[in-house]
Amino acid sequence: MLNPLFLSLLIVSRSNPAFNEVLEAHVAIEQWLAGNASASQLDPLMARFSRHYTMITLSGQRLDYPGLYQLFQQAYGKRPGLQIRIDELQQIASGPGMTVVSYREWQADALGKHTQRRSTAVFEHDHGALRWRHLHETPVAD
Repeated sequence: MLNPLFLSLLIVSRSNPAFNEVLEAHVAIEQWLAGNASASQLDPLMARFSRHYTMITLSGQRLDYPGLYQLFQQAYGKRPGLQIRIDELQQIASGPGMTVVSYREWQADALGKHTQRRSTAVFEHDHGALRWRHLHETPVAD
């Protein structure tokens, strides 16, 4: 039986392409970091991100597209048993070329690491696709 929260997120995400992208990207990221994805999946994962991508990490560091690529290369399979849960999806703004959303993310892995963060993501509209343009993550204390 499917989790009712998951079902409600699935219904909401289908009505909002940005919510759907947040959920689908995190499934791909979870699979990559846990080592459950094929190593050939790095390019399809990176295709979700704009070449102009920027990010403010949990530690406050700035990361760009090449930095994200390197991070994913080095992190493949380093989080066995990783589970990512997304909730509190909200659309902040939307226009002809950009959409801004926020969400809460929970992560837990088999090594006992648990984190929670609130994120704001900016998506650019690119010929019918959404590309991650900017992500700002803020840690949430337990």
